Amino acid sequence: MTTAEKSLRPPLHPLLVLVIAMFLPGVGQVINNTPTRGLMMLFFMLMLGVVTFNLAAPGVSIVGKFAGGLFIYALSVMDAYYWAKYRWEKFRRSV
Repeated sequence: MTTAEKSLRPPLHPLLVLVIAMFLPGVGQVINNTPTRGLMMLFFMLMLGVVTFNLAAPGVSIVGKFAGGLFIYALSVMDAYYWAKYRWEKFRRSV
């Protein structure tokens, strides 16, 4: 497949990227051709999850214990969708 043929291939639909990002953290960024960003998101999810788990009081719910990781997870899902939508619109306008 030549470079011209690759550039004409449309990116994945943003809603599909959103669903993938929701179930597989960090993979949405990989699909958007930014694997380093996906790895960083996954790293920070794990690190902030561990930090908030260790700093949370004993009576805090499980959501509260992993609040830092869940916050980064939510940011990564929104980020994956945003960039997928950007790539989708850019491709749509260029064709």
